[in-house]
Amino acid sequence: MNLYEELVWRGLIKDVAGEDLKEKLNGEPITFYWGTDPTADSLHIGHYSSLVTAKRLAKAGHHPILLCGGATGRIGDPRPTAEREILSYEVIDHNIKCIKNQIDRLFEGKAELVDNYSWTKDYKILEFLRDIGKYINVNYMINKDIIQRRLETGITFAEFTYTLLQGYDFLHLYEEKNCIMQVEGSDQWGNITTGIELIKKKLGKEAYAFTMPLILDANGNKFGKSEGNALWLDKEKTSAYELYQYLINADDSKVLEYLKVFTFLSKEKIESLYEEHQKAPEKRLAQKTLAFEVVKDIHTEEDAKTAQKISESLFTDNIKNLTDSEIEEAFKGVPTYSISEGKLIDILTTTGITSSRRETREFLSSNAISIDGNIINDENFLITKDKKYHIIKRGKKKYYLLKIN
Repeated sequence: MNLYEELVWRGLIKDVAGEDLKEKLNGEPITFYWGTDPTADSLHIGHYSSLVTAKRLAKAGHHPILLCGGATGRIGDPRPTAEREILSYEVIDHNIKCIKNQIDRLFEGKAELVDNYSWTKDYKILEFLRDIGKYINVNYMINKDIIQRRLETGITFAEFTYTLLQGYDFLHLYEEKNCIMQVEGSDQWGNITTGIELIKKKLGKEAYAFTMPLILDANGNKFGKSEGNALWLDKEKTSAYELYQYLINADDSKVLEYLKVFTFLSKEKIESLYEEHQKAPEKRLAQKTLAFEVVKDIHTEEDAKTAQKISESLFTDNIKNLTDSEIEEAFKGVPTYSISEGKLIDILTTTGITSSRRETREFLSSNAISIDGNIINDENFLITKDKKYHIIKRGKKKYYLLKIN
């Protein structure tokens, strides 16, 4: 397959601008850009479909420019329901620094990093209105989908002009860096076409773009969201194991799509893997491969192997193989108790893992309590200082971490 055919097979092309886009993608190297605003100090897995697509284009020989919106981030793009929180300049600058470090690592230093604040900060408003604003009709802006959705509840002038700022980014990069194509998620189509319109009207030239469909989970939520919390690419905010676990639990109905979108595995490899997966879906071979490949790319292969080891150890209750650091990573967020040595029945009741000594005995007699992967029936079993952590499992899914003083 050529590059365009591969992008189509992977389901990565939704909207297209430019009649000969296919030829541009399959031809000589071109410069393209992808952008994001610094709304947080880390990108999240929802951004990753765009990043991994940009990496595909880079691997095919095209030159990526990754834009972090120091200027547009000061305004905030219109949200579907309400205005974004305005961040302080100090927070924005900090977020940009963190995001640039992530992008540089993901692209191994091979992507050009830019900040639109550098070419916007000295642009006087009267000059901007004369040079840019006169080329875009208000009716054209109002008809943008994101603006339409906000007209009933109200939209500020700052939000309304956001599309002009992003459109100017495309124009600036086109003129200064010969960047002829923009690649974004489909929610940015309205802003992309503003840039294309500016380039056409102001320069009389053609620009190109394509968008990728938004990736959703089996419930129709944006991919990477878990109970309202993003899965961050920063390992300190979302551990490699947490990311691995999210992916390994991907729904069977979505895993083929995710393998195409999020991994660099070949068409032949993915189709062969999925065929094998369908024969025994309970083994979750496709999900395990997905999780390993994504964690490897976002972090390192060592992180992927560690996450894999933790997951397999917990699944088989073979917890004794885990190191202290692996236990800390695997059980981050579970109830943790600092205790001294003592009898099991005393520790379970005093920590509140069980509600009473009677309930403790009921759990023990029904083989519902395990320590470090071993089922324990003896209420007088001694928990000692032979190791830093002990892992209590109550029933099938309740975990507790005991840290021995």
